Amino acid sequence: MSAPASSWFRTTETGLLLYLRVTPNAGRDAIESAETRADGATMLRVRVAAVPDKGKANAAVIALLAKALGVSKSSLSLVGGDTSRLKVLAVSGDIAQLSLKARTLASNAI
Repeated sequence: MSAPASSWFRTTETGLLLYLRVTPNAGRDAIESAETRADGATMLRVRVAAVPDKGKANAAVIALLAKALGVSKSSLSLVGGDTSRLKVLAVSGDIAQLSLKARTLASNAI
């Protein structure tokens, strides 16, 4: 039950990897649509109101996605892009449930 190669998320043995393009210092926290970049990579666009200072924006991204996926914040960890707009988050949990929620997340942008 692996996601297509063009998807903004990938399944792993323990959950999912989420590929994100984050805009910090936005007017509000929001999950937008998935976008395909010029290099062919697909990412989910996420906006957070938090400033990119001392991990505040990263914490806001984790909180927003944890709520949207219905998992605890401790289930998510930043595995790439600590100081970059392009981030990779690992989500641990039931792969089938997480994949289903992730598929609907981009189409039901909040």
